[in-house]
Amino acid sequence: MKKLLVILAAGLLVLSFAASAFAVSKAAVLSLMISPGARAAGMGEAFVSVADDATATYWNPAGLAFQKGHEITLMHSNWLPNLVSDMFYDFVAYRKDVQSLGGVIGFNLTYFNMGEQAYTTEQGPEVIDTFKSWDLAATASYATLLKPNLGLGINARYIHSALAPMGAGSEQGKGVGNSFAADLGLLYMPGWFKGLSMGINLSNMGPKITYIDADQADPLPTNLKVGVSYKILDSEFNKLRIAMDTNKMLIYKYWKHIQTGKSLKHEEWMKLDDDAQAAYESETDPFYKAIFTSWGDGSLSQQANQLISSVGLEYIYNSMISLRTGYYYDYDGKVQYPTFGAGLQYDKYRFDFSYIAADSDSPLTDTMRFSLTAGF
Repeated sequence: MKKLLVILAAGLLVLSFAASAFAVSKAAVLSLMISPGARAAGMGEAFVSVADDATATYWNPAGLAFQKGHEITLMHSNWLPNLVSDMFYDFVAYRKDVQSLGGVIGFNLTYFNMGEQAYTTEQGPEVIDTFKSWDLAATASYATLLKPNLGLGINARYIHSALAPMGAGSEQGKGVGNSFAADLGLLYMPGWFKGLSMGINLSNMGPKITYIDADQADPLPTNLKVGVSYKILDSEFNKLRIAMDTNKMLIYKYWKHIQTGKSLKHEEWMKLDDDAQAAYESETDPFYKAIFTSWGDGSLSQQANQLISSVGLEYIYNSMISLRTGYYYDYDGKVQYPTFGAGLQYDKYRFDFSYIAADSDSPLTDTMRFSLTAGF
């Protein structure tokens, strides 16, 4: 009987995000949580209240409402370069204001290549065949101004995830799934406090994705991101901004008894012995329910520990040279690292670079992002 190696795409995803988003994954298609744009990455991924370029199609679609003209952004990153050599992430985004629609439209496309996997026999490590695993997501955006200082944005997203061309062991079907999701964002710039902006983005609201069968469907990484930023300096030659973001994954996982249907919270299930645990199977609420039930997943202190926070600084000299730094902090995932970045702009063209200075034992060590942005 044939089976897949344990080192499958899903395992690689969990490994990658153990160092970048969540220590223990409750969701599928975690590539949706990789942050695009070297500019935002250099600021510690604190960008939901900034969102002033084409990458707003990811960070906060409401930010598009304040933008004019056309802009396109391209980004490439070799993912986990110290761990694997054939994993990479590509991102392209475009936006354009359309007066006849009363707002701004945009789109983005993300492609996450998880590299080559091996297909072996159950009896030994002999490789029978190889295959590639990858995720693709296409997003369409629309944003408009509700007031001169308040923008509203929405995203619609199609998701295709191809982990494997076959099931594992006796499983029928393929490790390939499709789903769709929506985002909703707001960006507010209060007139009573010049230089201040506040943003919120509720992302990846959609049905669970099915790879093998509906009973094994996994939730998408529904996420709430809120943030605030302030322009400390905003003169002709010197601009300095500070930004802070906080994230919460809105997924509620519990354990259901196979025979009786009795439900237990995760911390209650963990207290059971191995035999008792085996009588339960894990379940997750649908996204429209988890948006509310996830707030009751643990005590207040446990809830606070699940939050992921970022802080970032961006300094711009003469609208040409940018220097950035930030800090990413995930208590539950035991992940914390500083980030650094720089940018060079000429006319409507900008090149950005970012670098993660994680510990030497982190898979994200030395991860770099490169972005090219062009306006026209």
